[in-house]
Amino acid sequence: MSLDRPTGLMKTRTTVDQTAEFEQHRPRLLRIAGRVLGEPHEAEDVVQNAWLRMDAADGDIDNLPGWLTTVTTRLCLDRLRARIPVPEADVDLAENAPDASEEIALAETVGLALHILLDRLTPTERVSFVLHDSFGFDFSTIAEMLGRSPAAARKLASRARGKIAQPATRSTNFGRQADWQVVDAFLAASRNGDFTHLLELLAPNVVVEGDKAAVALGTPNLLEGAEQVAKFFNGAAKAAFPIYVADRPAAAWIHRGEPKIVFDFTIDRGRVKRIDFRAQSNVLGQVQHRQGQHRV
Repeated sequence: MSLDRPTGLMKTRTTVDQTAEFEQHRPRLLRIAGRVLGEPHEAEDVVQNAWLRMDAADGDIDNLPGWLTTVTTRLCLDRLRARIPVPEADVDLAENAPDASEEIALAETVGLALHILLDRLTPTERVSFVLHDSFGFDFSTIAEMLGRSPAAARKLASRARGKIAQPATRSTNFGRQADWQVVDAFLAASRNGDFTHLLELLAPNVVVEGDKAAVALGTPNLLEGAEQVAKFFNGAAKAAFPIYVADRPAAAWIHRGEPKIVFDFTIDRGRVKRIDFRAQSNVLGQVQHRQGQHRV
């Protein structure tokens, strides 16, 4: 009897076992890649590539969950570096970490609002911030994934928080801003509780109205006047996501990956003249993700 046969059977059985375990972790890996990249299709591609690397690996993989998380994160980082040409400052690059993470701390729920301003960040800031603040990874684990020291990973996440906390740059050139800039400035002022800026962005006779489906989900039926509208939005909109609806820049409340309420803006000469809360299915079906910038 050939001595190769038992070895071959063992490898086949191991491969089947690892594939089954991978399928158990696929939803978690998709959540991580989706939050880091902000693009579901790219996340699917990254996780598929992680599976291919696992399949091509020789022998058993110790701590498969940690290995898959590390590979997925590094693939995401490669994607970010390819699409975001932002120079990264050197932050304590002296220490190199081992390939696999040993301890993984995960949070099962993630606030989608964290993506609104992620485009301000460099790739490593984005990864450090999302993994720590969204998923609860410790900085030692993040450092292993990035090939940096824990102190450097902590600095990257801290710097990311500082950038995200910065209010949007104000502009007094009303009428010259694109509609999407007005919408994004309004959302930033709302999240940051910048009541004065909200008033600046609102037309004096602004109206906010909800359709029946939106009101049933808890939106107001009617708000009138800049002060009343500014008070309602002040410190709110933390889960509003920039979108397009019927080719117009807008925002949406997203819950578990699905748009639930569209904030449909009417902009007139650089100010918000009207906001319609819309939750009818035919409107939600027109939602397209937007990265906080004008479509080319």
